[in-house]
Parts: sequence; structure tokens; C-alpha cells
Amino acid sequence: MRSQIYASLLLGLSTLTAAIYKDEVGDIDFHHKLVGIPQSDTTFFHRPRPDDKASLLYTLSDVGVIGAINPSNGEVVWRQHISDDVTESTSFLRAPEGQNWLVAAHGRRVTAWDAMTGRSVWHTKFEGEARDIETIELMEGARKDVLALFDEDGTTVLRRLNGDKGTVVWEFRETSKDVALQVSNNIASIFVISLHGSPSSYSIKTTSLNPATGLRVDQWTVGAKNEVQDAKDVMFVGANSAAPVVAWTNADKTKLNVQVLGSKSKQEFALPADTTEVHVHAPHQLQTSPHFLVHAVTKTGNKAEVFHVELKKSQITKAYELPHLAGHGAFSVSSDNANVYFTRISEDEVTIVSSESHGILAKWPLTVKGGLKSVSSASEVIPKPGGKEFAVRSAVVTQDEDWVLIRNGQSDWTRHEGLTGAVAAVWAELPEAENLAKVLAEEAHTNPISAYIHRVNRHLADLKHLPEYLIALPGNIVNSIISPDSGSTGALIPDSFGFNKIIVVVTRRGRFYGLSTGNHGKIVWSQHVLPQADGESLVVKGLTVQDDEGLVLMRGSKGESVLISSTDGRIIHAEATGKPIASVATITEDSRTWLLALGPDGLPADEQLGGSLGDDTIIIRDDQTIKGIKLVQNGKKIEKQEIWQVKALFGQEIIEVATPPAFQPIASIGRVLGDRRVSYKYLNPNTAVIVLAEKASSIVTIQLIDTVSGQILVSQRYTGVDLDKEISCTIIENWYACSFFGDYLLDDGSNQSIKGYQVVSTDLYESPNPNDRGPLEDDDKASSLEPVDHPTQPPLPHAISQSFVISQPLGQLASTQTRQGISSKNLLAYLPEANSILSLPRLWIDPRRAIGRDPSAAEMEAEGLPRYSPAIELDSRAFVSHEREVIGVIGFASTPAVVESTSLFVAFGIDIFGTRIVPSGPFDTLGKGFSKLTVTATVIALFVGVVCLGPMVRSKQIKRTWEAFI
Repeated sequence: MRSQIYASLLLGLSTLTAAIYKDEVGDIDFHHKLVGIPQSDTTFFHRPRPDDKASLLYTLSDVGVIGAINPSNGEVVWRQHISDDVTESTSFLRAPEGQNWLVAAHGRRVTAWDAMTGRSVWHTKFEGEARDIETIELMEGARKDVLALFDEDGTTVLRRLNGDKGTVVWEFRETSKDVALQVSNNIASIFVISLHGSPSSYSIKTTSLNPATGLRVDQWTVGAKNEVQDAKDVMFVGANSAAPVVAWTNADKTKLNVQVLGSKSKQEFALPADTTEVHVHAPHQLQTSPHFLVHAVTKTGNKAEVFHVELKKSQITKAYELPHLAGHGAFSVSSDNANVYFTRISEDEVTIVSSESHGILAKWPLTVKGGLKSVSSASEVIPKPGGKEFAVRSAVVTQDEDWVLIRNGQSDWTRHEGLTGAVAAVWAELPEAENLAKVLAEEAHTNPISAYIHRVNRHLADLKHLPEYLIALPGNIVNSIISPDSGSTGALIPDSFGFNKIIVVVTRRGRFYGLSTGNHGKIVWSQHVLPQADGESLVVKGLTVQDDEGLVLMRGSKGESVLISSTDGRIIHAEATGKPIASVATITEDSRTWLLALGPDGLPADEQLGGSLGDDTIIIRDDQTIKGIKLVQNGKKIEKQEIWQVKALFGQEIIEVATPPAFQPIASIGRVLGDRRVSYKYLNPNTAVIVLAEKASSIVTIQLIDTVSGQILVSQRYTGVDLDKEISCTIIENWYACSFFGDYLLDDGSNQSIKGYQVVSTDLYESPNPNDRGPLEDDDKASSLEPVDHPTQPPLPHAISQSFVISQPLGQLASTQTRQGISSKNLLAYLPEANSILSLPRLWIDPRRAIGRDPSAAEMEAEGLPRYSPAIELDSRAFVSHEREVIGVIGFASTPAVVESTSLFVAFGIDIFGTRIVPSGPFDTLGKGFSKLTVTATVIALFVGVVCLGPMVRSKQIKRTWEAFI
């Protein structure tokens, strides 16, 4: 009974060591709560309550997040992550006027969301892929329904869905193999727009349907078959307006073709010379005037033309044009009853015009520092009483991938949405501390006399900073007394604990960011180094840092090579050769790290190498094979020597490879047992964990291999694994862990199994017997390729493995890192269902936990082993993300601080979250609650008391001495 109580207390204490206390939230961590870069046709202002005047800003971003933003302060009201990747052609968001819900479509799903809370109202799923959604209203005051257009294996399918329930009212199918494009409607008809013809030679086909029954009324084609090359050439299909239009350009963008839906003819309008992009803006409400604006972007600037539609004749006439302005610019449309307003945002001013006339209704100079390079915008124009004055607020997406709200020319807030889509991150030291370390390392490699002379000269040179140091000393002392040293200095200077560092983040769009942990993750620089074409993403194959020089190196899959300063983002080198890169090896040479890019043939992809090839075995992989190779310099030619290979069997696939971190100091080579004997750890840095999956039989094989010889050291086989769910592994020191969803065999003797999320933890030791170093014993040298006489084969580790069932899936497994490796290791994992980050104490998944019995007092004292329990209950105090929702995490990066107790950690993906983790508790730092001011005041009070009472005591002692003689 006492042992059970000890075990429960121990588990509770281990949980507390991973907890983040309330007074630490926002102090030791930071969180960039993002939604992604807003898409132009899925971003708008909308009133979530029809009776309220206040609006929220809604968007469906390029990373698949639907978000509602408070336009007054830029804070996220709610958000929903519906997909990992969306584009304008595959994701849609609409808000019916006067309703309290939104409707979104992506992939196979159509979902309605409560506009105020973000809760799901209804959702439905169909075959195929969504091509468009719109809302429809048959008569004023009636229920508003949803039109959902799908492409189901070449068949165009349009469904009308009940706006309250999401049920299908009617369905229309078109089997002509046309390319479904968009859907629109006016008061009398529904129009299905599709591309008719063959690739690179399309015409516009319109099918008219009865809104009440969905039956075909008519269909026709407009334009020659070669007018439209691709669906992207059709840049606008008007929706829910009195006179919807469809607009497309020719291949060289010299003319714009516009058809009023319902008519069977088109009209052509000339575009300005050197036009590169065309955007059409039109209102979506039924009661608004049938006017629209054509925005033409040229190589030097942009201009716009406003057109009117005559409803009776379905004729389009040009009303007026807005002048050509140099630089970047964006237009947006808003309406108030029948009035239509166009807002123009240039690099130095904001203007509002009415769709009726070119006269400027209002104008404000832009006061944004450095101007504003706008890409797209969504605006809300508010006429003031009297109708002669206006106010406008515009949410602008800039060329720097920021989202800025401009209110009457003033910048209200900025959201750095370009941070979303992060694919890699690395920690970089601040150069001042590293320069000193570099100098000390140089002195260590010289003779004592030269090192002494060098140090004296360095100290003399440092004297020039003495006056500045003395001037700042009083302020530093006061600041250190008033507030604890948390590392949050707000400046790019190193702190004594090593908490202040730079995080370099690379996004899939080719932008690099530098975040300062000393200023709560504030962005200190950003650079768009490798712009990506539409539909493409940067794939990072290798990312490393050279702290001694303050540089970050990156290699991409298409031959991208970047060398950038970690402190200010200065680009040293950037190019994209286009040569495919299959893998990247990290080479360490004389404490200097560089990246070796390898092509599909396993040979270096670059003629100019960053350093010597070295003797290390390089691992390359694909879905079926993992190879260990060595590169040898043969004159001017580099040759590849294949050392070993692990090949997947027929029906198998390699789905995961985990390697140890480059930095993993070993504090102890053994583990002290309860009886004071020692189990020696199997410490082989040249290992890797590979996961092979057999999809036909749902079997997963986890193997530990020696990366020098290719020898399989440990092999484990698991059945009933769901391969559609994520499988993740990590390895560090002498243990590794994997998580997956599969069968778990009950230990009650029934030979039954249950399905659930599992974590399998495996420890590796040199021998199954304590105090035994295994077959190698105390040999000074050992080789995986050239075994010693005894044994005649490479020695295999003794593996102890155990499975644990957990209530949620764990992804992106990693481990904490500390400077000396003395602190215990915590398992880091992302919980996608809870949108949280878990720091799981190593003790919870220790495979040596006592099975079927209570641990002895000696085991509790020496190892802290609790009794084995197959189920791990997740304690919210183990969530290092606290109450925050961190979405879309795809990777972790951790690094040690100067103090041994603390590991620095960042999660990246859609959100960016960073914090400090103390696996064994903050044993070498003072907590935030420790008051330096109180201690200082106490010491000063004692000093004053001693000084004041000292003369009184001496006087009293003298009097007592004289009294003895009287």
C-alpha cells in the first residue's frame, strides 16, 4: 500500500515538473496565433448577427484555416483548420447576407459554421471534389440555400442544399465530360459555367437551370474554342447579383471578354499595354446596382475601368476609368443598399469612388512607414449621416505577406501571416557569445606563451568598453533587482542563462524569418529569398547553422542554396540551380558544419563543395531502400562506394526514418538499479530507426539499424496497425519511442486485443546482466565493420520494450535537449485532436516499470520506478502549450540553454510556438516568484541595523567593564 502511494506521488511530481504555471504564461513562452495568407475571393467583412452593426473580418486562407478576426484589434475571434493546403480553385467560403452562418467547401466536404462562435452548424460529404459554392434566395425573406458544384470523375454535379439542415433539395448531373468551373445565379435562373472542348482549346459553356427543380432550361457556348487555355484564364464569375457576368482574357492579355449570364453573346474590351494580371470586382447582393470594375496590373503600375450593365438589353458599357498609377495597388468593392463603392489603395493614399461617377468621394494619405505594397484587399465603406462623409477600413495583404488593416489611411494593426506554412526551423546563437567562444577555442590550440600574449592583448582591447560598461552598471543593477532575469531583454544581446536566441524559420513560400526569443518571439527580420510559383512549395532538404559566423545554410529539393545572416537576415548567397536534390548530409569538420547535397544518383550535386568529404557514412533513402554510402575523392572525380542497404520486401514501404540528434551529450554511461548494480547503456551514435509498413496486411516492422554496417540491431513487429494514421518515431541516447494506432494485447490472460493509440518505448543496454559490459567488455576500440576476435559478429544490444495505450494520437515525436545531458529527457509530441503540445516525462514510458507488482523501496529510491499501467492518462499540466490552441504543427526544434535544467523548444507549422521546458525541475535557476527586491531590502536592513546597533553594543560593553572595577 505504501509503495502504491509513493508511485502515485512520484507520478504527480513528475507531472508538475513539466507544468507551466500561470504566472509563466507569456513570460517564458510565446505564440504566433495565425490563420494564413488571406485569399482574395474568400476574404470579406460580414455581420455575424444581422441585427448588429458591428462586422467581423472573415477569411479562408491558403493554409486551409477559416478565421474570424476582430477588425478593431486584429485578434482571432475563432478559427477552424479544415485542410493542410488550399488554393483559390479548390476552396470556397461564402456568407449569405442577413444570415448568422457561413458555408465553406473544400475537397469532398461542405460545412456550415456559426459566424459568431465558429461552431459547426451542419456538414455533409460527397464524392469528387468541390468546384464552387454559392448561396441562393428564391424570394425576399425566404430561406437561403446553398448551391454546391462538384466534379465527380469527369461528371459535373450541382446540388442545392437546405441552408438550415444541409440536406439535398435537388441534384443536377451533366455527363458531357466538360470541366466544371463555377456556379452563379440571378433572380430567375441558376447558371452552371464550364469549359467545353479540349485542353488548351476551350470555350465557355453555360447551362441554365430552374432554381426550384434543378431541371435544365437551356445551354449554350460562347467564344471560339481557343479563347481559353486553362481554367485560370477565367478570372471572375459574378454571383448573386442582379446581372452576374463571366469574364476571361486571351492568352496574351490584350483583351477582356465579358458575357452577361443569361445572354448568348459576349463583348470585348481592350486592356492596357503590358498587362500582366486582371482582376474583376463586383458586388454580390441582389439589391445593388449591376456595376463592376476591371483592375489591370501592368509592368509599371495599375489602372481600373468601371462598367455598367443594362439589364433589359444585357449590354455592357464603359462608364469611366481611373488613372494609371505607378507601383503596387489594390481595389476592393463594398455596397450599401443599391450604392456600390470602390476603394483604391495605392502606395501612398486611399481613395473611395462611387460606381456611378469617377468623382472621388473621400481621400486619405497613407501613413504606413515605408509605404504599402498591396496585393489584394477587402474593404468596408461606411457612409456617415448626411451621405457626404465616409469612413473606410481595408484589410490589405501586402507583398511582404503581412495582413494590415488600414482605417482612413491609418494603420491599426499588422498580422504576420507569412509565418504560416513553416517547413523548417533552426536555433541560432547570438554572435557576441559565440565570438568569445571561438577566440577561446583558438587560444586553446596554440602554445601557452602565444595564448597568454593573445589573451592580454584581448583584455587590453576590451578596456575601451569600460566607460560604457561603468555608465550602464547602475541601471543594470537596479533592473536585476527589480525584475528577475528571465532572458526577455527585448534586444539582440546574449543573457547569462542562454535563453535569448534567434529562431530562423523557413516557409514553403520561400520566405525566411528571424524570431527573437528575448522579445517573446518578435520578428526581427524577414526576407523573401526564394519566391515560389503558384501551386509550388519550397521543400527543405537540409537546414543548419554556423554559430561561429552567425550564418544559416539551407538546401532545397530543386537545387536551392541559401546562405543568410541569422541576426539581420542579410542574404550572403541565394540561387536555385534546378538540379534535383534527393538528400542532404550534414558534415561537421573542425567544429564547422556544412551541408552536402546529393543528387538522385547519390553523388554530390554541386561542383564546389563546402569542405572535405570526411569518412562518415552517408544515409540516402527512398520509399523502398535505405543505403549507406561513402564518398571518396579519386583525383578530380568523386566516386560513390555503397557500404550497405536495407531494402523493403515485396509489399512493404519505408514510411519513417528517425536518427539521433547531432548534439546529445552523455552524462552517464550506466543506469543504477535498485540493488546498486549498474546496467550499462548501449551508446551507439551511429544508429537509426526505420519503419516498414505492409499496407495489405496492416503490419508495421520497426527496426534499429547500425548506420555504419547496416546491421539490424533490433526488430519489432506489430499487427493491426492503421496505416492511414500518422506513425512517428524518435531516438536519443539509448532509447527510442514510436507512436501509432493499432492492436494492443491485453495482459489479463484472455489473449484479446483492443485497438487504440500506442506509444512503444524501447531501452537499449549492452548486456541483459547488470554489471556486465557485454561481449566487448572493456575493449578500448570497436568497429561495426571490423569486429574484434571475440565476438566474431557485431554485438547486439539487449532491448527492453513496453507498450502504453494513450487516449489521443501523438505526432512529431522529439525529445528535450540539455547542455550536459544530466537532466532527464522528456518526450515531446503534438496532439492534433487537442491542438496541444505534450511534454511527457520519460518516467511515464519507461519500459522498466514494474509489471504485475509494486516497485520495491530500493527501486523507488534509486530509479523512481512506478508500477506498470498500460494506460497513460494525459494530465493537462503536462501540456506545455497550456490553454493555447496550436494548430498545424509539422515539426519541432529544440536546443539546450546555458543552464542545465532548461531546454528551449519551438513548434512550427501553421502556428509558431516556443517555450522553455525543465524536465527535472528548475534546480539551477530561481523562479519568477523569487523577489530579489525583498532579499536586497532585507540585507540592507540588516546592514543598517548592524551599523546603528554596533556603537550601542560597544558602549554597553565598555560600561559593564567599568562597573566591574567600581
